[in-house]
Amino acid sequence: MGEKVKKIVKTIKVNLDECNGCRTCEMVCASFHAKPRYSNSNPNRSRIRVVIDERAGVWVPIRATDYTKAECDGRRTYTIKGREYSECSFCGTICPARDLFKEPDSGLPLKCDMCESDPALEEPMCVQACGLNCLTYEEEEVWVEAEEQVKPAEIELSLKSLVDKYGMGKLADIVARMSQKG
Repeated sequence: MGEKVKKIVKTIKVNLDECNGCRTCEMVCASFHAKPRYSNSNPNRSRIRVVIDERAGVWVPIRATDYTKAECDGRRTYTIKGREYSECSFCGTICPARDLFKEPDSGLPLKCDMCESDPALEEPMCVQACGLNCLTYEEEEVWVEAEEQVKPAEIELSLKSLVDKYGMGKLADIVARMSQKG
């Protein structure tokens, strides 16, 4: 067993009873992550999406989480207010089975970063913009196993897989756009 260290775990909790499906969180997130910042509000660039079933009156904000190379094998269904929904409907994982949470120009995955690129923010923009307090931001200190250092060879392997998948030109364009200050 390794050494334990304190880590701050940041979460956004969702109160489904309060959400009315206004999608303000989506628009604010997309605008915050636009290049330059606040220059547009394309919801396809948002790291949070509101899945809406207007007939059943169900609105579920979902944040982009981790990327997976393969489609999951979980095919459970959920029943909410008498209607059935697939597990994919409420999943925040970025996967090849759907285009949700992918950058529209490059197809690269988008992941919620809790708006940490602006250290002046006390909480993510989606939480600040939610007028119904459906979204709440929480930080909690937990003890976790100390992480191993990432070896340079592992980073090179990851970069090689991106180049193999998207090509050097596309990857260079994306890195250049990401490095521009917004």
